Amino acid sequence: MSEKLTLFPLIILTIIIIINIPIQSSALRYPHDLVNIVADSVEPQNDAPQPKSESETQEPSSKSLPPRVPALFVIGDSSVDCGTNNYLITFARADRLPYGRDFDTHQPTGRFCNGRTPVDYLAQYLGLPLVPSYLGQTGRVEDMIHGVNYASAGAGIIFTSGSELGQHISFTQQIQQFTDTFQQFILSMGEDTAIDLISSSVFYISIGTNDYIHYYLRNVSNIQMLYLPWNFNQFLATAVKQEIQNLYTMNVRKIVLMGLPPIGCAPYYMWRYGSQDGKCIEMINDMILEFNFVMRYMVEELRLELPDANVTFCDVFQGSMDIIKNHQRYGFSVTADACCGLGKYRGFIMCISPEMACRNASYHIWWDQFHPTDAVNSILADNVWSGKHTNMCNPMNLKDLVAGKAE
Repeated sequence: MSEKLTLFPLIILTIIIIINIPIQSSALRYPHDLVNIVADSVEPQNDAPQPKSESETQEPSSKSLPPRVPALFVIGDSSVDCGTNNYLITFARADRLPYGRDFDTHQPTGRFCNGRTPVDYLAQYLGLPLVPSYLGQTGRVEDMIHGVNYASAGAGIIFTSGSELGQHISFTQQIQQFTDTFQQFILSMGEDTAIDLISSSVFYISIGTNDYIHYYLRNVSNIQMLYLPWNFNQFLATAVKQEIQNLYTMNVRKIVLMGLPPIGCAPYYMWRYGSQDGKCIEMINDMILEFNFVMRYMVEELRLELPDANVTFCDVFQGSMDIIKNHQRYGFSVTADACCGLGKYRGFIMCISPEMACRNASYHIWWDQFHPTDAVNSILADNVWSGKHTNMCNPMNLKDLVAGKAE
């Protein structure tokens, strides 16, 4: 009963903020439409399959390997946020159950998932501990020596993307936070040692989703009249390229740039556009395909312009669609419905209560309106690391990148 009582004020607050957000187009509204909600409609959801035991959860086999690189630095959005937004005034938070229920501690951590994000699995492959969020560590060099996660839910390439949700750390601000970290390293260990650490470490960048969800698809500032999707994607790619060049001037040399997932298959958009039989919204996915194409071309340009840098592009759309199309082979039985949410495809209401969640998320591809489950994150991490299930990365996977193998 207490769960439902605490749920009701959150719903009311969310309704208030939604009502005050100007809507540019009735067909492209802000995702969290929480109008005409009745709290008593929140009931536990059931899954047809019997729950898997926790021992069946996939984990990297390289847990005890010695570190392959000194550190892992993460820049991005909610796809890799590990707790940054816990310290911000924002509606984009994952600091309460059922988020984190299948994490190691079975407690919410700020990750927008039932368990781990892809970078958590990649840290294991690299032989590193899970890296802390920038705002969640003490600021001592000892706490940052194995890497820092700067990612913030709601962040986009465009500074104001996601700002209607509240505070977030934008892409440019995250680069500045890394600059501050680098300066701390120089002061603590000397310039040569700091440069050696940074140039040998891996930088993982996963950003751009919110520039669609919270900017282009909402038609903020009439952006759709100013930019066709192709031009918008070129604008985003140019901004990312500039920031990667800024990282290069700080001696960053190993970069994994992630593409965008099939947002058109997310439960929210399938609900929003009235998808029939769980079919993805092709209009949105076409935009994402263009984005990934432009970003991959941009990476090829960078590799020519920065010959001593090793930049690789990983196409999350390709890897995700492989999982959706071959879901039975991967052990998924629910491809369209989120594990946690309400409404058709459980995409109408965001995940805000344990009662809204399914019993076992490992049968679901989607955890909530926009984010995949831990099980999907594990598969995507396998692909980034070694192309285990499908080759997502070009010109090389992360395993070859850290080994210094030629293309």
